[in-house]
Amino acid sequence: MTSRLRAWLAPPRPDEPAPLDDPAQRRGVVAELVIVFTLTLGLAGLNSLLSLLDSLLRTTALNEQRVAINEPGATIGWLDLLSQLSSVLRLLAWGALGAYLLWRTGIRLASIGLGSRRLGRDALTGAGLTALIGIPGLVFYLVAWNAGLNLAVQPSTLDESWWRPIVLTLAAAGNAWAEEVLVVGYLLTRLRQLRWRENTSLLVAAILRGSYHLYQGIGGFIGNLLMGLLFGRIWQRTNRLWPLIIAHTLLDVVAFVGYSLLRDHVSSLP
Repeated sequence: MTSRLRAWLAPPRPDEPAPLDDPAQRRGVVAELVIVFTLTLGLAGLNSLLSLLDSLLRTTALNEQRVAINEPGATIGWLDLLSQLSSVLRLLAWGALGAYLLWRTGIRLASIGLGSRRLGRDALTGAGLTALIGIPGLVFYLVAWNAGLNLAVQPSTLDESWWRPIVLTLAAAGNAWAEEVLVVGYLLTRLRQLRWRENTSLLVAAILRGSYHLYQGIGGFIGNLLMGLLFGRIWQRTNRLWPLIIAHTLLDVVAFVGYSLLRDHVSSLP
């Protein structure tokens, strides 16, 4: 292993945020973490686990079952539109909650990578990450599905309408914002303040990311855990969050919108 690769893989020695040594402050942060993730992605992980258990207990093989990511929320078109926008708003609020709690305790959002000074470079990095992850991720999903470790994932089952691509794009951005802000920027920052080891924090965040994808199957858990390890380490080395949000958004846009355009024309799609 080269010295450059070893240096990249090794945890950094971050200068900020300031660690918390006061026991009362530490207890407060632990309580905050429990509350935030019980309200958001931690609860989603528990529900996802229950969904997987339900799928495993059925007589039908896992890869013969289907699960949708974006599905109709109402039978009437305009009500479904409002339902989809409501879901996007919830995701945006989840991410905003994590960002606000950090800001409220004196942590600059620019210090976790939400500044605007390098957006051009961040966009290029995000596009590169999309290319790096996209094709291997698709191959991994197909292998897991054919091996019986995954359900057939349908990125969208929304009916055809003028607003479908817009809503799916907004949903992709909402997912990316909520997940990267909460699981990377917020969680890893709080664990730094609690003096957790960087590698331990990275693993916990990656497991959390995988947990709320368990409804897709074991393959969904493993694939997203690996993505979490990569994204988390990139943030630990750079403290830049926008590239992760941009890459995640692009990946989901391709999956959501691309699938909705192709599903009626490609018979092999679930």
